[in-house]
Amino acid sequence: MLEVVLMPHGVKVLAGQRERLWASLRAGVGLEDAASSIGVSADAARGWLAGCGGVIPPPSRAGRPGCRVQRLTLEERETIGLMLAAGHNDTEVALALDRDKSTISQRPAEVADRAVPGHWEGDLIVGSNNGSAIGTLVERSSRFVLLVHLPGRRTAEDFSHAITPTIAALPDQLRRSLTWDNGKEMALHHQIALEADIDIYFADPSSPWQRGSNENTNGLLRQYFPKGTSLRRHTPEDLATVARELNGRPRKTLDWRTPAEAFNDILGKPYETTVLH
Repeated sequence: MLEVVLMPHGVKVLAGQRERLWASLRAGVGLEDAASSIGVSADAARGWLAGCGGVIPPPSRAGRPGCRVQRLTLEERETIGLMLAAGHNDTEVALALDRDKSTISQRPAEVADRAVPGHWEGDLIVGSNNGSAIGTLVERSSRFVLLVHLPGRRTAEDFSHAITPTIAALPDQLRRSLTWDNGKEMALHHQIALEADIDIYFADPSSPWQRGSNENTNGLLRQYFPKGTSLRRHTPEDLATVARELNGRPRKTLDWRTPAEAFNDILGKPYETTVLH
Protein backbone atom coordinates (compact mmCIF):
# COMPACT_ATOMS: atom_id res chain seq x y z
CA MET A 1 0.00 0.00 0.00
CA LEU A 2 1.34 3.44 -0.90
CA GLU A 3 1.85 5.82 2.00
CA VAL A 4 -0.05 9.09 1.70
CA VAL A 5 1.21 11.97 3.84
CA LEU A 6 -0.74 15.13 4.69
CA MET A 7 1.73 17.97 4.37
CA PRO A 8 1.30 21.59 5.48
CA HIS A 9 -1.17 23.67 3.44
CA GLY A 10 -3.45 20.62 3.12
CA VAL A 11 -1.39 19.06 0.30
CA LYS A 12 -1.58 15.28 -0.01
CA VAL A 13 1.50 13.67 -1.44
CA LEU A 14 2.79 10.14 -1.87
CA ALA A 15 5.78 9.67 0.42
CA GLY A 16 7.80 8.34 -2.52
CA GLN A 17 7.15 11.52 -4.52
CA ARG A 18 8.28 13.68 -1.64
CA GLU A 19 11.52 11.74 -1.19
CA ARG A 20 12.26 11.88 -4.93
CA LEU A 21 11.79 15.65 -4.86
CA TRP A 22 14.23 16.03 -1.94
CA ALA A 23 16.75 13.75 -3.66
CA SER A 24 16.60 15.82 -6.86
CA LEU A 25 17.01 19.09 -4.99
CA ARG A 26 19.95 17.72 -3.02
CA ALA A 27 21.53 16.71 -6.34
CA GLY A 28 21.31 20.31 -7.55
CA VAL A 29 18.27 20.01 -9.85
CA GLY A 30 16.20 23.19 -10.03
CA LEU A 31 12.88 23.21 -8.20
CA GLU A 32 10.71 23.49 -11.32
CA ASP A 33 12.55 20.66 -13.10
CA ALA A 34 12.50 18.51 -9.96
CA ALA A 35 8.76 19.06 -9.55
CA SER A 36 8.08 18.25 -13.21
CA SER A 37 10.08 15.03 -12.99
CA ILE A 38 7.74 13.65 -10.32
CA GLY A 39 4.54 14.96 -11.91
CA VAL A 40 3.62 17.81 -9.57
CA SER A 41 3.44 21.57 -10.03
CA ALA A 42 6.23 23.90 -9.00
CA ASP A 43 3.80 25.65 -6.62
CA ALA A 44 3.08 22.34 -4.87
CA ALA A 45 6.80 21.64 -4.51
CA ARG A 46 7.34 25.12 -3.08
CA GLY A 47 4.59 24.40 -0.55
CA TRP A 48 6.31 21.18 0.58
CA LEU A 49 9.62 23.00 0.91
CA ALA A 50 7.98 25.81 2.90
CA GLY A 51 6.51 23.17 5.20
CA CYS A 52 10.08 22.09 5.98
CA GLY A 53 11.11 25.60 6.93
CA GLY A 54 12.56 26.27 3.49
CA VAL A 55 15.34 23.76 4.18
CA ILE A 56 15.84 20.63 2.04
CA PRO A 57 15.52 17.72 4.50
CA PRO A 58 18.35 15.20 4.92
CA PRO A 59 17.80 11.66 3.59
CA SER A 60 15.17 9.75 5.56
CA ARG A 61 16.28 7.41 8.26
CA ALA A 62 14.60 4.01 8.55
CA GLY A 63 10.98 4.40 9.48
CA ARG A 64 11.17 8.18 9.84
CA PRO A 65 10.04 10.89 7.42
CA GLY A 66 12.58 13.25 5.97
CA CYS A 67 10.68 16.31 7.15
CA ARG A 68 8.69 16.62 10.34
CA VAL A 69 5.83 19.12 10.34
CA GLN A 70 6.81 20.41 13.79
CA ARG A 71 10.15 21.73 12.57
CA LEU A 72 10.61 25.48 12.82
CA THR A 73 9.80 27.56 9.80
CA LEU A 74 12.29 30.15 8.56
CA GLU A 75 10.06 32.86 10.02
CA GLU A 76 10.07 31.22 13.44
CA ARG A 77 13.83 30.76 13.38
CA GLU A 78 14.22 34.45 12.52
CA THR A 79 11.85 35.36 15.35
CA ILE A 80 13.97 33.41 17.83
CA GLY A 81 17.17 35.16 16.73
CA LEU A 82 15.67 38.65 16.70
CA MET A 83 13.95 38.31 20.08
CA LEU A 84 17.05 36.92 21.81
CA ALA A 85 19.19 39.68 20.27
CA ALA A 86 16.67 42.27 21.53
CA GLY A 87 16.99 40.96 25.08
CA HIS A 88 13.74 39.03 25.41
CA ASN A 89 13.86 36.10 27.82
CA ASP A 90 13.29 32.51 26.80
CA THR A 91 9.73 32.42 28.16
CA GLU A 92 8.76 35.38 25.98
CA VAL A 93 10.33 33.69 22.95
CA ALA A 94 8.41 30.47 23.60
CA LEU A 95 5.12 32.36 23.98
CA ALA A 96 5.77 34.31 20.77
CA LEU A 97 6.24 31.09 18.82
CA ASP A 98 2.89 29.78 20.12
CA ARG A 99 3.87 26.18 19.38
CA ASP A 100 2.39 23.30 21.38
CA LYS A 101 4.62 20.77 23.07
CA SER A 102 4.43 17.12 22.08
CA THR A 103 3.28 15.23 25.16
CA ILE A 104 4.32 11.76 26.24
CA SER A 105 1.01 10.36 25.00
CA GLN A 106 2.13 11.18 21.45
CA ARG A 107 5.32 9.12 21.63
CA PRO A 108 5.61 6.10 19.33
CA ALA A 109 4.60 2.84 21.01
CA GLU A 110 8.10 1.45 20.45
CA VAL A 111 9.47 3.80 23.14
CA ALA A 112 7.62 2.09 25.97
CA ASP A 113 8.95 -1.45 25.55
CA ARG A 114 12.63 -0.43 25.21
CA ALA A 115 13.07 -2.84 22.30
CA VAL A 116 14.18 -0.14 19.85
CA PRO A 117 17.33 1.80 20.80
CA GLY A 118 17.74 5.52 20.33
CA HIS A 119 15.05 6.78 22.71
CA TRP A 120 16.36 8.97 25.54
CA GLU A 121 15.11 10.44 28.80
CA GLY A 122 16.50 13.68 30.21
CA ASP A 123 16.40 16.12 33.09
CA LEU A 124 18.59 18.42 35.15
CA ILE A 125 20.17 17.82 38.53
CA VAL A 126 20.56 21.16 40.29
CA GLY A 127 23.07 22.50 42.77
CA SER A 128 22.75 24.65 45.87
CA ASN A 129 20.14 27.41 45.72
CA ASN A 130 19.21 26.22 42.22
CA GLY A 131 22.19 28.23 40.99
CA SER A 132 23.92 25.52 38.95
CA ALA A 133 22.94 22.41 37.05
CA ILE A 134 24.10 19.40 35.05
CA GLY A 135 22.07 17.95 32.19
CA THR A 136 21.51 14.20 32.26
CA LEU A 137 20.58 11.95 29.33
CA VAL A 138 19.83 8.23 29.58
CA GLU A 139 19.27 5.89 26.62
CA ARG A 140 16.28 3.73 27.54
CA SER A 141 17.31 0.35 26.13
CA SER A 142 20.94 0.31 27.32
CA ARG A 143 20.77 2.76 30.29
CA PHE A 144 23.79 4.49 28.77
CA VAL A 145 24.39 7.92 30.34
CA LEU A 146 25.55 11.23 28.84
CA LEU A 147 26.16 14.28 31.03
CA VAL A 148 25.83 17.82 29.71
CA HIS A 149 28.09 20.54 31.07
CA LEU A 150 26.16 23.75 31.87
CA PRO A 151 28.70 26.32 33.03
CA GLY A 152 26.60 29.45 32.53
CA ARG A 153 23.19 30.67 33.57
CA ARG A 154 20.22 28.31 33.51
CA THR A 155 18.50 30.05 30.60
CA ALA A 156 16.84 28.24 27.73
CA GLU A 157 19.36 29.76 25.31
CA ASP A 158 22.39 28.51 27.28
CA PHE A 159 20.77 25.11 27.70
CA SER A 160 20.03 24.86 23.98
CA HIS A 161 23.65 25.69 23.12
CA ALA A 162 24.88 22.97 25.50
CA ILE A 163 22.54 20.06 24.80
CA THR A 164 22.18 20.41 21.02
CA PRO A 165 25.76 19.40 20.09
CA THR A 166 25.67 16.57 22.64
CA ILE A 167 22.66 15.00 20.94
CA ALA A 168 23.74 15.90 17.41
CA ALA A 169 27.03 14.01 17.93
CA LEU A 170 25.14 10.73 18.34
CA PRO A 171 24.82 8.35 15.37
CA ASP A 172 21.58 8.71 13.39
CA GLN A 173 20.05 5.46 14.67
CA LEU A 174 20.47 6.65 18.24
CA ARG A 175 18.63 9.96 17.79
CA ARG A 176 15.01 8.81 17.68
CA SER A 177 13.38 10.67 20.57
CA LEU A 178 13.98 12.51 23.82
CA THR A 179 11.48 12.63 26.70
CA TRP A 180 12.08 15.54 29.07
CA ASP A 181 10.63 17.02 32.22
CA ASN A 182 8.55 20.19 31.95
CA GLY A 183 11.33 22.53 33.05
CA LYS A 184 11.65 26.03 31.58
CA GLU A 185 15.15 25.18 30.33
CA MET A 186 13.40 23.45 27.41
CA ALA A 187 11.54 26.58 26.26
CA LEU A 188 13.47 26.41 22.95
CA HIS A 189 12.66 22.74 22.41
CA HIS A 190 11.59 23.29 18.80
CA GLN A 191 14.98 24.80 17.99
CA ILE A 192 16.78 21.90 19.72
CA ALA A 193 14.64 19.36 17.85
CA LEU A 194 15.46 21.04 14.55
CA GLU A 195 19.20 21.44 15.02
CA ALA A 196 19.81 18.08 16.72
CA ASP A 197 17.33 16.25 14.44
CA ILE A 198 15.45 14.47 17.22
CA ASP A 199 11.79 14.25 18.28
CA ILE A 200 11.15 15.75 21.74
CA TYR A 201 8.29 14.79 24.06
CA PHE A 202 7.37 16.01 27.52
CA ALA A 203 6.34 13.97 30.53
CA ASP A 204 3.12 14.81 32.34
CA PRO A 205 3.51 17.17 35.33
CA SER A 206 4.46 15.47 38.63
CA SER A 207 4.94 12.10 36.89
CA PRO A 208 8.60 11.17 37.39
CA TRP A 209 7.86 7.48 36.73
CA GLN A 210 7.35 8.38 33.08
CA ARG A 211 11.11 8.96 32.97
CA GLY A 212 12.03 6.10 35.27
CA SER A 213 15.47 5.37 33.82
CA ASN A 214 16.46 9.00 34.15
CA GLU A 215 15.13 9.31 37.69
CA ASN A 216 17.07 6.21 38.79
CA THR A 217 20.23 7.51 37.15
CA ASN A 218 19.87 10.91 38.79
CA GLY A 219 19.76 9.11 42.15
CA LEU A 220 23.05 7.38 41.34
CA LEU A 221 24.58 10.66 40.21
CA ARG A 222 23.95 12.21 43.62
CA GLN A 223 26.75 9.94 44.91
CA TYR A 224 29.08 12.12 42.84
CA PHE A 225 27.21 15.43 42.97
CA PRO A 226 25.63 15.73 46.46
CA LYS A 227 22.60 17.90 47.01
CA GLY A 228 23.33 21.32 48.47
CA THR A 229 26.67 21.72 46.69
CA SER A 230 27.59 23.93 43.76
CA LEU A 231 27.90 22.08 40.46
CA ARG A 232 29.82 24.87 38.73
CA ARG A 233 33.20 23.55 39.89
CA HIS A 234 32.85 20.38 37.82
CA THR A 235 34.59 20.51 34.43
CA PRO A 236 33.48 18.70 31.25
CA GLU A 237 36.29 16.22 31.92
CA ASP A 238 34.89 15.59 35.41
CA LEU A 239 31.47 14.83 33.94
CA ALA A 240 32.98 12.51 31.32
CA THR A 241 34.79 10.60 34.09
CA VAL A 242 31.60 10.17 36.11
CA ALA A 243 29.65 9.06 33.01
CA ARG A 244 32.33 6.45 32.22
CA GLU A 245 32.09 5.10 35.78
CA LEU A 246 28.31 4.82 35.65
CA ASN A 247 28.38 3.27 32.20
CA GLY A 248 30.87 0.72 33.47
CA ARG A 249 28.67 -0.56 36.31
CA PRO A 250 27.02 -3.94 35.63
CA ARG A 251 23.21 -3.75 35.87
CA LYS A 252 20.85 -6.53 36.87
CA THR A 253 18.28 -5.24 34.38
CA LEU A 254 20.87 -5.79 31.61
CA ASP A 255 21.65 -9.37 32.73
CA TRP A 256 24.72 -7.99 34.52
CA ARG A 257 26.16 -6.37 31.43
CA THR A 258 27.26 -2.75 31.69
CA PRO A 259 25.45 0.09 29.91
CA ALA A 260 28.63 0.66 27.89
CA GLU A 261 28.59 -2.96 26.69
CA ALA A 262 24.90 -2.77 25.79
CA PHE A 263 25.40 0.55 23.98
CA ASN A 264 28.42 -0.72 22.07
CA ASP A 265 26.48 -3.84 21.04
CA ILE A 266 23.88 -1.55 19.46
CA LEU A 267 26.56 0.31 17.52
CA GLY A 268 28.72 -2.70 16.72
CA LYS A 269 31.78 -0.80 17.94
CA PRO A 270 32.95 1.16 21.02
CA TYR A 271 31.36 4.58 21.35
CA GLU A 272 33.77 7.44 21.93
CA THR A 273 32.18 10.17 24.06
CA THR A 274 33.15 13.65 22.93
CA VAL A 275 34.00 16.10 25.73
CA LEU A 276 32.33 19.39 24.79
CA HIS A 277 33.45 22.75 26.20
